[in-house]
Amino acid sequence: MTSTRNDLDLLDRFLALSVDLTAFGEFELLGTGQASEYLKTMRHIVGDDLVAELLETHRQARAAADGNSPALERELRHRLLSDEKIGPIARNVIKMWYLGKWYELPSEWNETFEPREGDRTFFVSAAAYTEGLVWPAIGANPNGSKAPGYGAWAEPPRIDKRYWEGP
Repeated sequence: MTSTRNDLDLLDRFLALSVDLTAFGEFELLGTGQASEYLKTMRHIVGDDLVAELLETHRQARAAADGNSPALERELRHRLLSDEKIGPIARNVIKMWYLGKWYELPSEWNETFEPREGDRTFFVSAAAYTEGLVWPAIGANPNGSKAPGYGAWAEPPRIDKRYWEGP
């Protein structure tokens, strides 16, 4: 199957959103091999209209912030994460990247915006768990999935402060 220009543009916009929501760079996100799977999962469950709304709201937040990082964080919290309709979807994007799972949307969301077919909690792909961003964020390897290296068990995981410090 050949990717169309629209599919590539959609993936680029999804990656831009993901960079802002996860604090990981595009190179790191692409390195997981999960970007297309995560976008496909979100599209399948919530539909193209809500995906377009989420991505457009993200574009507006970036434009309003005008390159100012603290302003972007405020805009993302206000326009995306606290929004009744797209907030739960944006939070699921974060969860997919960090944990490799799509989490069922809250029952309140389903009551207001109608339940979606396939909306349940599940691992997005066979590799999603091992490629989750939680592992590099805490400086650990996924249990039973990647060899940690000789003697790695002797030290506790380290938490990279760039992912956990506030502004």
